[in-house]
Amino acid sequence: MNELAGKHIVLGLSGGVACYKAADLCRQLIKEGATVQVVMTEAAGQFITPVTMQALSGRPVYGSQWDAREPNNMPHINLSREADAILIAPCSADFVARLAQGRADELLSLLCLARPTGRVPLLLAPAMNREMWAHPATQRNLAQVAQDGAVVLGVGNGDQACGETGDGRMLEPLELLEELVAFFAAKLLSGRKVLITAGPTFEAIDPVRGITNLSSGKMGFAIARAAREAGAEVTLVAGPVHLPTPRGVHRVNVQSAQEMLAAVEQRAQTASVFIATAAVADWRPAAPSTQKIKKDGFGQMPVLGFVENTDILATVAQSPHALVGDLYCVGFAAESHDLLIHATAKRQRKGVPLLVGNIGPATFGQDDNALLLVDAQGHRELPRASKRVLAQQLIAEIARRLPALRT
Repeated sequence: MNELAGKHIVLGLSGGVACYKAADLCRQLIKEGATVQVVMTEAAGQFITPVTMQALSGRPVYGSQWDAREPNNMPHINLSREADAILIAPCSADFVARLAQGRADELLSLLCLARPTGRVPLLLAPAMNREMWAHPATQRNLAQVAQDGAVVLGVGNGDQACGETGDGRMLEPLELLEELVAFFAAKLLSGRKVLITAGPTFEAIDPVRGITNLSSGKMGFAIARAAREAGAEVTLVAGPVHLPTPRGVHRVNVQSAQEMLAAVEQRAQTASVFIATAAVADWRPAAPSTQKIKKDGFGQMPVLGFVENTDILATVAQSPHALVGDLYCVGFAAESHDLLIHATAKRQRKGVPLLVGNIGPATFGQDDNALLLVDAQGHRELPRASKRVLAQQLIAEIARRLPALRT
């Protein structure tokens, strides 16, 4: 998608074994259209060579404030003025301390200090041993650099090179890429709380069998990511799918339609937008068996009775919170035919201002789609594109329709 097209990123490497991740991060940034200028500390050069980073970035690597390639001998000024952002990954405990103290005794800390703070953001991806991360001095330094305007992206949890396990791992390259894309995104939903449902539901017949559908959840997860990038506080109520949670999104896992309804009702009263992308089962077995239903050996088929599940979208759309205009509800319709007819009828039946239609189940599990937006004024199409692009377009459309925030 080239989501960082036109962005010039200074990628700073301080000393740490996580420098190996910086190589893939550099590749990912360029893949998304950014130009990358690598600046390394002397310690970083003990873990990965400038030759590697030059080959990946396609640009000479800087490591000395006395670099004679700069005609004015001021790489700390030139490099920082050219940047749209400075990303330090990995950012060691030592480098955090340097930033907190305002030190400027080598090129990377010098250009961080010299950057135009109102124009060039500084993002930090810490990487260190779990004890170093938890140490009060490190936490004080992190608080100080955040107060000074740096954006601390947090750390991962897991196995560390030293053999210990805990907080302090540098985020993975794709996580950092997601954070950088989110940082540059227009904050169209700043101050909003967005509640989203995604995926199928699973209605148990017995402990090992159930009724479900082919929904992958990809559209809902893409919308959750786009909403978070737009500045919203996002809660994602997800049915049984195996998808990674978008960065910065609070995920609630459920199985059945009843569980999804309970999770949604608990949170809808504080939300300002509800987007129901989940493919919720219309019916469930009336009396699920507590034991696996066995074949009787005589060809006798089990008889299953069904009851209708509560309509989650219609229930939320008719809640007092929605009826007074404090909750904007968006529904989804996956249809096998006559999309406009069915989507129009569903919007009216559910009582929602916007209904998004897509042709299913052919799009289930796919990475692209086309959407039909249906409202009281008519309809228009979002042409076929990746679900990532469609999610961004839909969030922009929803943001445009929302009333101004009350102060």
